[in-house]
Amino acid sequence: MPQTADDMDAVAVRTWCSLALEALGREREAIDAINVYPVADGDTGTNLYLTVESATQAVEAVFAAHETGTTVPVAADAIRAMAHGALIGARGNSGTILAQLLRGMAGALADGHDADHLRRALTGAAAAARQAVAHPVEGTVLTVATAAAEAAGRAADDAGTAAVARAAYEGARTALEATPGQLAVLGRAGVVDAGGRGLVTVLGALVEAVSGRAPERTYVAVPATVVPVLQDCAEGGPAFEVIYLLEATDDAVDRLRTRLDGLGDSLVVVGGDGLWNVHVHVDDAGAAVEAGVEAGRPHRIRITHFGADRVHPPTEPVQRAVVVVVPGDGLRGLCKEAGATTVLARPGEPPASGELVDAIRRAHAREVVLLPNDAELRHTAAAAAEQARAEGVRVALIPTRAAVQGIAALAVHEPDRSFDEDVVAMTAAAGATRYAELAVAERQSWTMAGICQAGDILGLIDGDVAVIGEDVPETARNVLDRMLAAGGELVTLVLGEDVPDSLADELEEHVREGYLAVDTVVYRGGLQCAPLLIGVE
Repeated sequence: MPQTADDMDAVAVRTWCSLALEALGREREAIDAINVYPVADGDTGTNLYLTVESATQAVEAVFAAHETGTTVPVAADAIRAMAHGALIGARGNSGTILAQLLRGMAGALADGHDADHLRRALTGAAAAARQAVAHPVEGTVLTVATAAAEAAGRAADDAGTAAVARAAYEGARTALEATPGQLAVLGRAGVVDAGGRGLVTVLGALVEAVSGRAPERTYVAVPATVVPVLQDCAEGGPAFEVIYLLEATDDAVDRLRTRLDGLGDSLVVVGGDGLWNVHVHVDDAGAAVEAGVEAGRPHRIRITHFGADRVHPPTEPVQRAVVVVVPGDGLRGLCKEAGATTVLARPGEPPASGELVDAIRRAHAREVVLLPNDAELRHTAAAAAEQARAEGVRVALIPTRAAVQGIAALAVHEPDRSFDEDVVAMTAAAGATRYAELAVAERQSWTMAGICQAGDILGLIDGDVAVIGEDVPETARNVLDRMLAAGGELVTLVLGEDVPDSLADELEEHVREGYLAVDTVVYRGGLQCAPLLIGVE
């Protein structure tokens, strides 16, 4: 039942989410149909629905946590849950901006839920959304959000929450109708902005949640000219949409924004307090993921290809190969069995770019996926890729930083699908794999985990020392526990030459007993620098 109290308490937030999800479900296809900006990929309505669905689930989880069933959460808990749920579930450009709008509202509504706080929430939300977009464009959802905030601010001083919400809705609807005159691509198609229409829908649900009455909903019809315009808009532009959650500091995210802005467009970075949602359109999906790895810990990586013909014209199927750098003979055999051409990285002897170029030539393929499997080989691999491209080979460099990421990428390789789709799948698999290794400290030194002594066993997670132990089994268990605390479905263990099989058995049992539904696979790596490599997907 809609909330009838003129107040934004926890029940109103819950009702708002439920009504918004229901409304977006009804209008999803219509919103998808008018999606011509920034990319005419026809998924704005779907992305908004999925974003609000995640927000709704988070709010429901807060209510479910109240065991007695006779009390409800405070408003601050509900509104923060809504914002967090939207952040972690945001999809596409529109969903990411909506997540920031909800986060901006949460800051004010967590302090109070009367009409005045709702005004502040809408104003803060509009400002936060603009700051999150690298290059704001008028005639979009940003314009609609600003109009909603301004209209709410003009509501009478003694207006109640419902009146402020209705003013915001009417202001947003008026601004939406004007968007075709502000953005040329909308004018040519004769449609309003899809993201803006989605926001009007969400604000309409807010009105109903606090007043008990749904507002009148009238929208510009979708003309028959939209379909050819969609086709026209689909030509040119970046090839991939890359989205991921990122755990990183504010300073690292500032640097990431600059880096990604140089790689592509439609850049939106939202969040805060160490957790961010990153969205960008690029031609080099691997570089966008790598930038996230350099900034912090990306996860929930989603890469969508907008269509191969936007960048490369359709061609006949061609021979494809994967070139993999491996740290030991054991993995070399494994990768060869999977059909890859391998380059052995001996302990202390990383391969030079010439060796990588020779491997690409040996593959005798017109299309090559290169997996360096070492952060230190990034520039070497890039140089080799450029050389091979100059020789007429189409090369995609996936910035794998560890052998276990390369294994994950190779596991999803399918040479029968298009090159772009294969690269997207392999990049996503590698990016979704956290990596660790065990090493023996050579001398006393300071690490991120404290001071280690010569002979100590170091557990490095994603390149940083996270655990200092006295023996390999104990350190390995601690590393696994830290990695699996963030979730996981598959653990990969790569044992060094001198490591007994009993260690693998012990670690498999540790995972099986402590983490339900997590599988473990074990490989023998042979002579390699690390006694143990660990991957968690």
